[in-house]
Amino acid sequence: MSESEAEHHQKPIRFGILGCARISHKFCRAISLLPSGTATISSISSRSLDKARQFAASARLHSSVKLLSPYDALLEDTSVDAVYVPLPTCQHATWAIAAAAKGKHVLIEKPAALCVEELERILEACEKNRVVFMDGAMWLHHPRTTEMRRLIDDPSRIGRLRLIHTSSSFLATPEFLQNDIRVKPDLDSLGALGDLGWYCIGCILWATNYNLPKTVVASPSLSLNQSGVILSCGASLYWDDGLVATLNCSFLSHISTDLSIHGSQGTLLVRDLVIPYREDGASFEVISGAHFAELHIGWTKKPEEVAVKAPVPQEALMVLEFAKEVKLVRDKKSDPSLKWADISRKTQLVLDAVKKSIDKKFEPINL
Repeated sequence: MSESEAEHHQKPIRFGILGCARISHKFCRAISLLPSGTATISSISSRSLDKARQFAASARLHSSVKLLSPYDALLEDTSVDAVYVPLPTCQHATWAIAAAAKGKHVLIEKPAALCVEELERILEACEKNRVVFMDGAMWLHHPRTTEMRRLIDDPSRIGRLRLIHTSSSFLATPEFLQNDIRVKPDLDSLGALGDLGWYCIGCILWATNYNLPKTVVASPSLSLNQSGVILSCGASLYWDDGLVATLNCSFLSHISTDLSIHGSQGTLLVRDLVIPYREDGASFEVISGAHFAELHIGWTKKPEEVAVKAPVPQEALMVLEFAKEVKLVRDKKSDPSLKWADISRKTQLVLDAVKKSIDKKFEPINL
């Protein structure tokens, strides 16, 4: 590699942020925790310059960051390599497609779209314009996830998958239930299913190596607000080989981000999947080959706690992975990987099936 090529390889990926949502603060912090030369924030756009200024001040961004309005101005900014899209879900397709058309790589908050048809339009635009696409499921990038994958794939530890259960919830405040965009039908009509169910469905599919279920059935235990937006729901997923998965997502119950995977040889349990208790590491429990002790007065084994350190928080690792993908396209002229697009597509397909089952009064939906 020549000196000029090496210098270009070290050139950071320059992000533009479309919108000043609260989660954008977390994104800015993630970039600040990465090694120099990985990524930087080039521009912020908002519907108003005043809001962009307020965001830049509260996030303590460098004075060199451009403050732009409206959103189109950021897409015209040639100093931006990639966009981070934390906008309401109803706006994802419009701005992700527009960004891809301008050659900007797309890191988009979940849920990726309101329906799979919208997502396909986004992915088609990204593929056509040779830009990287990734959704913001941060937990996938934690080193704990890699270690869990290793144990699940070991037939002596978990074995054939039989049952998966996951939940994602938090107790929303009255203000949230009244005013948050996630309960507004014109902004984020999927409600808890989109905001929290994306995690549930995503980790179920991850556990199965993204093998889609045959049938999806929503649970009748459903809560809607007055506008018909989902506040709490559940569903069951069924595979031809007998595997069953259940999920619950809710704005109405105590915080949870659980995942339990039960196989013929063992069980894996996580209590803090989506947001670990600590930033510098995370753990999970696994037990294999256990039985009840004689006279059923105990177990023959106790669960093993597996602890995994994280060099930086998972959101920073997500940005790092995205930046690596973008640099491969920019520096090596590689075609963008379709891995992350496929993960989002399958997650959206199952999410759509849950929503369709709800709309059809809990009828089974075949995929």
